[in-house]
Amino acid sequence: MPETTPIRRHFLASLQAAKAPQQPYRHWLLDRALPLEAASAIVDLPVRPAEIEDTHGKRDSHNESRVFFAGDMMADHAVCRDVAACFQAPETIAALQQATGADLAGNYLRIEYCQDKGGFWLEPHTDIGAKKFTMLVYLSTAPDGANWGTDIYDNEKRHVGRAPAGFDQGLIFVPGNDTWHGFEPRDIRGVRRSIIVNYVIPEWRARHELAYPNQPVQAA
Repeated sequence: MPETTPIRRHFLASLQAAKAPQQPYRHWLLDRALPLEAASAIVDLPVRPAEIEDTHGKRDSHNESRVFFAGDMMADHAVCRDVAACFQAPETIAALQQATGADLAGNYLRIEYCQDKGGFWLEPHTDIGAKKFTMLVYLSTAPDGANWGTDIYDNEKRHVGRAPAGFDQGLIFVPGNDTWHGFEPRDIRGVRRSIIVNYVIPEWRARHELAYPNQPVQAA
């Protein structure tokens, strides 16, 4: 078995200790999802937040400005390579499958680096179809950042909670027709930083978004 890297070892420990609320759908809440050095290195990436006036409640409304751990980002920045390697590793895939029940083998890793500013919001929606797994790791350093977590809704789209979003906390869920989530409009003073880790189906068309576009993940 390949040597366990510090990022992988740290993440697997966080996953093992995660809380797993069952309502309104099963999800997992992580503390210290990444080692502090890796989380801080992501924050320090030389990527300026895009100037977006209105997302219209959807991330894909401004696809041209989105940033992924792929291509040049992987080539130019060690932290992108190291974090991607953690979530590509068969040991990580096996642990995620065991913890969540998600079927990930044969899918592809997609990591988005988000930097949201004032005016950002997301309508309630579900990640279904092409996305087989979703994890957010919150990386905001602003004083109010802990309140900038993902909003959670029930099947009637009633707001029932909000994920804790302190620095390096995380949220996991397995997309389905009941996994309603979004981001209620609120005052963002500073930058709401996060990474979103997805595993997507082989038919994913935007191959430039994938960390390893020619290497599907496999479990150990």
